[in-house]
Amino acid sequence: MTTASTAARRLNALGRAELTLLMRNRTAVFIALLMPLLMIFAMKSSLDRIDLGGTGLTVSGAALTGGIGMVLIQVVYMNLVSAYVARREELVLKRLRTGEVSDREILTGTALPSVLLALAQCVLMVVVGTLAFDLGAPQRPALLVAGLLLGFLLMTALAAATATLTRTVQSSQLTTLPLFFVSMLGSGLFIPLEVFPDRIASVCELLPVTGVMTLVRHGWLGGAGGGDLLMATVTALAWTGFAVFAVQRWFRWDPRR
Repeated sequence: MTTASTAARRLNALGRAELTLLMRNRTAVFIALLMPLLMIFAMKSSLDRIDLGGTGLTVSGAALTGGIGMVLIQVVYMNLVSAYVARREELVLKRLRTGEVSDREILTGTALPSVLLALAQCVLMVVVGTLAFDLGAPQRPALLVAGLLLGFLLMTALAAATATLTRTVQSSQLTTLPLFFVSMLGSGLFIPLEVFPDRIASVCELLPVTGVMTLVRHGWLGGAGGGDLLMATVTALAWTGFAVFAVQRWFRWDPRR
């Protein structure tokens, strides 16, 4: 049996176990399934009060692409911070490290159910947006897929990094709020960057989630030049690299008691 197939079997086993634990957590399931949909309606309501003239965006287009961002943050990032902390405090991570599973496989296997659930929700949003909101099919599918994949990787890395600062599952509700609010207000989820003054928009472009949102939005709706997309990709990769470094350097495998 090859090393790759053995690693795949281990990831599959870890993912299935994590999915079972996720389904038993009713609060996490509620947040993962319903909160992004509720936030889309809230975004649509707020966007109705904003003048989008000159931005090239419609209310539906801004709300649904922002909804994809909310899925990334709530289903992947916020859910995974709680999962990593819970498994650490329950000694699950420590026990897994005594076997053949590598550290990377442990973190990836824990993330798989959340990532797959988020992927399913993003696909559903694109289908609904295309069929029910007249947004049209994604104009640059490869760019949209690249944005989603980079978003999953970034959110997973940021979740593991945030878990290093989080002592308990309950406190994860607080440690995840800074990224949530900063992204919601400054990364184009609720308010498109195009309506901000140039200086503020330039600062917001450097936020962790902004690069991913730029790729997703222009992958679905079109527009943007190569320079903007390159900047967005570099920003997202830089934050991902920083998060991965933080996890490698400071991630705690033992309970913080």
